Amino acid sequence: MARKFFGTDGIRGLANGEKLTPELAMKVGMAAGLTFNRGEHRNRVVIGKDTRRSGYMIENALTAGFTAVGMDVYLLGPMPTPAVAMLTRSLRADLGVMISASHNPFDDNGIKLFKADGYKLSDAVESDIEKLMNDDLGKRLSRGRDIGRAHRDEEARTRYIEYAKRTLPKNIDLSGLRVVIDCANGAAYKVAPIALWELGAEVFSIGVEPDGFNINDKVGSTAPEALIAKVRELRADIGIALDGDADRVIIVDEKGEIVDGDQVMAVIAEYWHTRGELRGGGLVATVMSNLGLERYLATLGLGLERTQVGDRYVLETMRAKGYNVGGEQSGHIILSDFTTTGDGLVAALQLLAVVKQMGAPVSEVCRRFAKVPQLLQSVRYKDGKPLDHKRVVQVIAESRARLGETGRLVIRESGTEPVIRVMAESDDAGLVKAVVGEITEAIRQVA
Repeated sequence: MARKFFGTDGIRGLANGEKLTPELAMKVGMAAGLTFNRGEHRNRVVIGKDTRRSGYMIENALTAGFTAVGMDVYLLGPMPTPAVAMLTRSLRADLGVMISASHNPFDDNGIKLFKADGYKLSDAVESDIEKLMNDDLGKRLSRGRDIGRAHRDEEARTRYIEYAKRTLPKNIDLSGLRVVIDCANGAAYKVAPIALWELGAEVFSIGVEPDGFNINDKVGSTAPEALIAKVRELRADIGIALDGDADRVIIVDEKGEIVDGDQVMAVIAEYWHTRGELRGGGLVATVMSNLGLERYLATLGLGLERTQVGDRYVLETMRAKGYNVGGEQSGHIILSDFTTTGDGLVAALQLLAVVKQMGAPVSEVCRRFAKVPQLLQSVRYKDGKPLDHKRVVQVIAESRARLGETGRLVIRESGTEPVIRVMAESDDAGLVKAVVGEITEAIRQVA
């Protein structure tokens, strides 16, 4: 059965649009609260958010829903997604909620749910919540003393900062490093600069003046130009760009060059491998990760397990097969020794540990392999299924044949918007450009 509200990463949409309204958020609170009512003890839920103006509206609606079915609510305020997952476990909550649309523009928002163990809900549980949302819940509301209450948790920020700092090896601090941190005017605008400063770094911050509307606006991991300029201006050792909810990270080296998630995973995996801390015999990445990463890991005797796009699929494979490093080229890095979801700050700290240990420039530490020429383009469509069109199918088949066994072609529909993404890679850069161009043009003609 197709789900109406939940998508590939919780509920996401235009705030007060067709999908995401206060009414819907309250129903989510009631239905999820009833689903996670786990016995006679006082059930509790933690709620974090990023800095979007609509977060206030959704937070209050969720709080009304949860308290109406007898759950106590702990409000964390602006807090990274991985912090919400961690605090759900730390505070022994029955459920965790993050209000965020990640790297999307400010007028979007979303609701992500976490189980008591800090992991995201399965599709089956989300479907159960949707079914409850469609029921008449009036008869199941709490009354009298059973109605829940809401608390503002003033210590949550400090808890997460200390947790992030403890992920560094004990003999390493960040003294002597000039670090520029770009928090995307988002959820980590307070915690990330503080954590870096307390670890000894000289910290310069941008994207730390949220006004409710400027999240991800010309700052953050999806718009690194401001960070690049600041690193060059200050002659910093490294730049760190988080996204709106701080579950992903992009690095900029001292030369102002971007280091993507593939390189970050390679650095961490190799370092952990030399220390005997890497599990699974390699790492997990998606079909979008560069072929150069796979080849480099092979030279170390390590493997690369590929999944479909989406951090939940990476994490599922990591848990099933015993890996402790995984992620996406976009910078969504999961280090399961520490986290149950992507954590941009923790991933950056692990990379900084290698930089300090090696005593080498970031440009040297983070260039573990030469990228195979890769091109990704997106095509927006109005309706229908362009990938099923006869002409598109034919062009795709011909392109795969031209790339042969030494190249790769990945074509997928976005799970959150009407967009088809076309990615090709091969040692022949001209062939890559031609193949992507032909496929995207064929899609445009029928879309």
